[in-house]
Amino acid sequence: MKIRLLGAAALLLTVGAAHSADLYEPEPLPLMDAPEITVQEASGWYLRGDVGYSFNKIRGVEYYQGSNALLSDFDSASLKDSFMIGGGVGYQINSYLRTDVTFDYLSSADFRGSTSGVCGDGAGNPFLPCSSSDRSYMHAYSLMANAYVDLGTYGYVTPYVGAGIGGTYVKWGRLRNEICDDPYAGGCYGTDHGGERSWRFTYALMAGATIDVTCALKADVGYRFRHITGGDMFGYADNGGPGRDKGFYSHEARVGARYVFGGCETPVAYEPAPEPIVYK
Repeated sequence: MKIRLLGAAALLLTVGAAHSADLYEPEPLPLMDAPEITVQEASGWYLRGDVGYSFNKIRGVEYYQGSNALLSDFDSASLKDSFMIGGGVGYQINSYLRTDVTFDYLSSADFRGSTSGVCGDGAGNPFLPCSSSDRSYMHAYSLMANAYVDLGTYGYVTPYVGAGIGGTYVKWGRLRNEICDDPYAGGCYGTDHGGERSWRFTYALMAGATIDVTCALKADVGYRFRHITGGDMFGYADNGGPGRDKGFYSHEARVGARYVFGGCETPVAYEPAPEPIVYK
C-alpha cells in the first residue's frame, strides 16, 4: 500500500514540475523593425524655375504706305530665335492637377523684312519701282496663369499636359528702313521709325515630363507652344508707317526644376516595444 502511495506522489510531483516549467517559459521577444522614412505624395505649394530656347515665327507685318488709305503687307518678314528664362509659384491640388503663375522673359530676337513700292525725284518725273530692307528687334515679358494634368507616375517619371492664358508685354526697337535701288539716288539711304510697345493677349499649350530627383525636388523637361497676338510695331516717319505686326508663334524647348514645400515626410519617432508579460 505504501509503495503505491509513494508512486502516486512521485507522478504528481513530475506532472506539477512540468506544468510549472510551462508557466515560466519566457515568450520570444517581438522583432523590431527600423523606422522607415516615407515620401509623401507631392502636394502643396511649390516654386519653379525654367530656361529654354524659343523658335520664333512672326505671322507677318502690315504698314501704311504713303498715306493712311493704303495698307500694305511686308513682302517678307522673319523673326530670329531667342532664349527664355522664367520662374513662378504654384500649388499641387491633388495627384493629377496642379496650377501655377509664371513670369517669363524672352531675350532679344532680331527682325528682318522687306517692302516694295515706288520712288520719285520730286521734280515731276515718273515714279519708278524700288524696294527696301527693314531691320529691327524685339523682346518680351509674359505673365501667365497655367493649369496642368499629371498623367500618372511611372517609376520616377510623371508625364503631363497643360494650358495657360495671360498677357505679353512686347517691346520693339527702332525699325531701320533702307533703300538701295532708288533709280533717282545713288547709293543707299534710309529712315528710322520709332519702335512701339504694348501688352498682348497670349495663350500657351504645354506637354512634358516631371522626374523625381528627391522627395521635394523635381526636374521638368517639356515643350511649350505660345501664341502672342498682334499689335503696334513702329511709328510714322518720312511718309511711311505706322506699322503693326500680326503676332508671333513660338515653339519652346524648356528645362527646369520645381521645389515642393512639405514634399518630404519626417520619419516616425522610434517607440520601444512593451516588456513581455510573464505568467507565474
